Amino acid sequence: MPYQADESRYDTMKYRRTGRSGLLLPAVSLGIWYNFGGIDPLENSRAMLRKAFDLGITHIDIANNYGPPPGSAEETFGRVFREDLKPYRDELVISNKAGYLMWSGPYGEWGSRKYLIASCDQSLKRTGLDYFDIFYSHRPDPDTPMEETMGALDTIVRSGRALYAGISTYSPQQTREAARILREMGTPCLIHQPRYNMFDRWIEDGLLDVLEEEGIGCIPFSPLCQGILTNKYIDQIPEDSRWARFEEMFWGDEVTAARVAKVVKLNEIARARGQTMAQLAIAWTLRNPIITSALIGASKPQQIEDVVGALDNLELSQEELGAIEEILAS
Repeated sequence: MPYQADESRYDTMKYRRTGRSGLLLPAVSLGIWYNFGGIDPLENSRAMLRKAFDLGITHIDIANNYGPPPGSAEETFGRVFREDLKPYRDELVISNKAGYLMWSGPYGEWGSRKYLIASCDQSLKRTGLDYFDIFYSHRPDPDTPMEETMGALDTIVRSGRALYAGISTYSPQQTREAARILREMGTPCLIHQPRYNMFDRWIEDGLLDVLEEEGIGCIPFSPLCQGILTNKYIDQIPEDSRWARFEEMFWGDEVTAARVAKVVKLNEIARARGQTMAQLAIAWTLRNPIITSALIGASKPQQIEDVVGALDNLELSQEELGAIEEILAS
C-alpha cells in the first residue's frame, strides 16, 4: 500500500530558526548513521523514516561514509525516498557530509576541492536526489587551506548541488575563519554540527559564543551519548544495542560504571518531570536557544517517538538545572 504521510505531522512538532537564516529545522532531527546500512533490515529503516516524517521530523541527516558499509545508508535512504518520500521532497531538508575515508588513494578523504565535489556528486547518485539542502565539510583538514575547502562548499552551493553550506566538528577558531571566508564568497555558513551531550560539553568553551556572534545554527549530534543517556544501560547493556554491536570499533570507553551511576540519578529527575531519561537529555540539549535541533540516531521507530515526546516539556527550572550540574560534577 502506498505510503501516505500523517496529516497531523505538523500539529505538535516545534521548529527553530537556524542561526540568522530563513531556514527552520525541527527541534529533533534524524541522523541515519547506523541501523540504515546494508547490513540492516530495509523495512526497519523504512519504518523509522516514515515514523520520523509522520512526527514532523522534516530533517534527515546523512554522510557519505554512513553504513556500514560506507555509502549504504545513502542507498537505503535513496530507496525509501524513491518509494515513499519523493512526493514530499519540498517538505524535507536532506543534509549530507564529506570528509572521512571513502575510496583509495590521495583523493578519497579530508577537505580538498577534488574530494568534496566528487563526494557530493557520488552522494547525489546514491541517494537519487537532484540536490541536498545542506552540504557539510565533515571535519577540518589540517593540510588543506581553509580557502580551498570553503571554496569547494561555495562551488557546491552555486552549482545547485546544495542550497546551504555547513561545517562539522570545527573548533571555535576554525569556525570563525570558515564563516569569514564563506561570507566573503557570498555563501554564508548556515550551520555547525558538533558532538554535544551531558557528558561531552566542549562546545560550551567558546564555540557557542562564536556561533551566536556569527549567526550560525547549531545541530549537536549524539545528544543521547550513543544511548547512554537513556534507560537502556541503567540495568545492563542490551545485546542488540549499538554499543554491543560496535564496541570494538568506536565507543568502547563510553559506557562506564561511573557514567551509568550518574544516569541512574539523572533518571530520578526525569521521572519527577514525567519524562524518560532520553526526553530529559533532549530537553537539556535544547535548553540553549542557540541550539537549532538535536540530531538523534535510532534503531527502532518507538525510540524516535519517545524522543519527540521531550517537546511536550522542554522547560527546565533553575533547581532542576542545578541538580543536573551537581550530578554531572560528582
